[in-house]
Amino acid sequence: MGPWEVILLLLCMSSTCLGQAVEGSGSRDRTRLISGRGSINLGQRWGSKSPLMNTSANLTEITSIKSSFEFRTLDPEGVVFYGDTKGGADWFVLGLRGGVPEMQVGKANTLTSVAGGPKLNDGKWHKVELRSEGVFVVLEVDGTAALVLGLHTNPEDCNLEGKMRLSLGGILVRELELLNPLRTEMDGCVRAGNWLNLSTPWEIDVNEELRPCFDEIQKGSYFPGTGLALFNSSDFPAKQMDEGGAEVKIQGHSSEWNGTVLSLTGSQDKPVLTITAKAQTAELIVTFGTQTATLKLGPHSLALKLSSHAVQVELGQQQLSKLVDVTHDWVTMWNKGMVLAFGGVPGDSDSQWLEGCLSLIQVQGQDVDLDWALQKHSFISSHSCPFSP
Repeated sequence: MGPWEVILLLLCMSSTCLGQAVEGSGSRDRTRLISGRGSINLGQRWGSKSPLMNTSANLTEITSIKSSFEFRTLDPEGVVFYGDTKGGADWFVLGLRGGVPEMQVGKANTLTSVAGGPKLNDGKWHKVELRSEGVFVVLEVDGTAALVLGLHTNPEDCNLEGKMRLSLGGILVRELELLNPLRTEMDGCVRAGNWLNLSTPWEIDVNEELRPCFDEIQKGSYFPGTGLALFNSSDFPAKQMDEGGAEVKIQGHSSEWNGTVLSLTGSQDKPVLTITAKAQTAELIVTFGTQTATLKLGPHSLALKLSSHAVQVELGQQQLSKLVDVTHDWVTMWNKGMVLAFGGVPGDSDSQWLEGCLSLIQVQGQDVDLDWALQKHSFISSHSCPFSP
């Protein structure tokens, strides 16, 4: 691959990134075609490395070496787009790590990675442009060059024949092939794409339900009333009772929640603890074993503390008396491993899935990123909520 092909590959990818269609992505009767110029929500393929959208083009069809699009996210890590040639032997990835743009290239036995520029996960729309300058690819953000990647190879490797595969919101190589593996899921949106002036439409699975982008966003995890996110409690070791036990804090306006906010399930697959918001009655219902208590919903955050034989819940200035259950040592059970669920009760078809924004989730003082859940419904937005004034 010569420098000009590298440029075409990178820019195509970038352009394609927001292009789509991949060879082998499926027959036409299983896909539908959409335009790449509208708003696209990337955050709907949690748990899958496969791209949301794909496209392909002959290298000889590429007439532009510049691509541009607008991008918005609050997510610090994920893939924006991917592209390759030679059936995946040479590939390119554009993503974020720690909110900072990162480009990675794989060519034969050579892997290259470069990161830099401004953080893009501030929730604002940014104009992103990729263009070639000689043997370099320049990433420009809001009119200023932010990142440059150069790759000079033997001119004898230059071959502009064959197809380029382009993908949005995922990769086609194994994650282990990346120089710096990263979480592929990206809770973000792109719009106003101009991808190398290619007119090829994007292909998406006919059963894929595209979610719209929120008009405005704020930090938090948004539960749309369609599922939950699961963790193992032992991943957040609890201290002994005299040192505080296990603690969960959830920030947000509880008056805007409706459904099961949190549940804790033991080895018998029955919930030990559930906390459910009832918007109709403005109540927060806490159930611990056979005991039930209520608090009044309002513009308050939630705090829960589980000790060896009791649980205590606070909602703003309201505090429940401890609900006591001496049948088990709950801290020991927590450390051995219980199912900690946000947004519902696992395995319960009658569970009322949560609808609302959890501005911040902390377990044992650690911020929880739903992208690292053991299981999460794809329609839950890990890092963004619709803006609420």
